[in-house]
Amino acid sequence: MKGTATGLAVFLVLALVAGSLAVEAQPAGKIYGVGILGEKAKDPEEARLWQAFRLELAKRGWIEGKNILIESRWAEGDAARLPDLAADLVRFRVDVIVTRGSYMVQGLKTATSSIPIVFTMHADPVRTGHVASLARPGGNITGLTVQMTELFLKGLEFLVSILPHAKRFAVVWNPDVPSHTPSLKALEEAARVRQLQLHAVAARSGPDLESAFAPIARAQAQAVLVLGWAPYVAARQRVAELALRHRLPTLFTFKENVEAGGLMSYAPDLSDLARRGAVYVDKILRGAKPADLPVEQPTKFELVINARTAKALGLTIPPSLLLQADQVVE
Repeated sequence: MKGTATGLAVFLVLALVAGSLAVEAQPAGKIYGVGILGEKAKDPEEARLWQAFRLELAKRGWIEGKNILIESRWAEGDAARLPDLAADLVRFRVDVIVTRGSYMVQGLKTATSSIPIVFTMHADPVRTGHVASLARPGGNITGLTVQMTELFLKGLEFLVSILPHAKRFAVVWNPDVPSHTPSLKALEEAARVRQLQLHAVAARSGPDLESAFAPIARAQAQAVLVLGWAPYVAARQRVAELALRHRLPTLFTFKENVEAGGLMSYAPDLSDLARRGAVYVDKILRGAKPADLPVEQPTKFELVINARTAKALGLTIPPSLLLQADQVVE
């Protein structure tokens, strides 16, 4: 009994010490500012991702109005507003700013070299020069990459498996998005190796997508790859309608475009990335430096295929590809 009592006493002391350390680990006496630079406040998919981010922060003890304040700014489809929105968050003197991909990171990088910046879905942070390397980001920027350059090369393979006789492909991209240039170059090289024709069409905004399909049709493209960018996702319904009207199979970065009527996407689980973005913010608010936090790569990937769209286009999805699919939209 004496040994049991002694063991219980030791356990209680250790528990009290652990509890004390947990309290000390939570910064006290200050309300921290967290800035969000997003695309569209009222887009339900965008709202879902930021809600996942907020819930993960709460799980880690960061409660809005108690020890953090979240200040949000939204581009609302107008990329020209990003410099002003970034500067506004910097003036607000937040302790960390969280955003999505390369275009928004570029605006924030121009606005500040001192406030920590966390990206939750950067397509290619190294090739754009936003971090020095994945292992050692350097500077004030870090976060999570979606590896768009590599994933679109895999997506091209998927399209070729559906359209084995196709030789002409189009790519919709935005020359102003830093991560689109390395992705396009990689696709051009892959197309050259496969002896495919690749026709690049620029669309610098969501509305520009309307006019992008005319040159694609003139080039007699047999399929379209749409590089990932938030305004392209926001315009997902219209893009799907245009692709169907022109009888074009489409490959997207994000499943939201496929759920709206696109043919296929291959990308990480964005909700998972949003939650993991909150982990970076938690570490930074507790004293970690962005330069010391390696950029993390996705751990969950999703192949999503819209069977309804395939049927409407008269396509047969290979059974081997259907078996690989994480989601089939019927």
